[in-house]
Amino acid sequence: MMNLDLAHRYNRCAGAHKYIVGFAYGKKIYYITIDFPELCQLLHSSRTSSKRGGVQQLRIYVKAERAGYYIQTGKATELCDESELRADTKHNKGENFERIITELLTGTVWVKDSTPFWKAGDINLNGEEVQIKLNGAELTNEKAIATAEAAVAA
Repeated sequence: MMNLDLAHRYNRCAGAHKYIVGFAYGKKIYYITIDFPELCQLLHSSRTSSKRGGVQQLRIYVKAERAGYYIQTGKATELCDESELRADTKHNKGENFERIITELLTGTVWVKDSTPFWKAGDINLNGEEVQIKLNGAELTNEKAIATAEAAVAA
């Protein structure tokens, strides 16, 4: 089940409205490029840990059946072997996915940054801001939304 209100609050603040979502299928990593309505089909609500405030969060999940559909219909593009997401041990799998996508699609060297999601996406492709997420990643949570709403309103 997905918290539609939280998703729409996120979308109103977001600096990117296109998404590259990666997922594993077999031993390969694939990615799709989608817009917000399609992203909503992949979102699931849960709560953060009590250490992180126990607030509502939205996570991205591409189930195996949907991943297979994306691959069979040609919507998904094969990126790399799954092992490449663990090759750079200084970064987690999500960061390595972002690095591989950034370098492949923009031709620039990836540098980890902490630009807030309401200011910009992770990359700019053809003048459009794009957010990059790996399957299982948190898209946002109530605390981040409140911060974004305050920053956008200021």
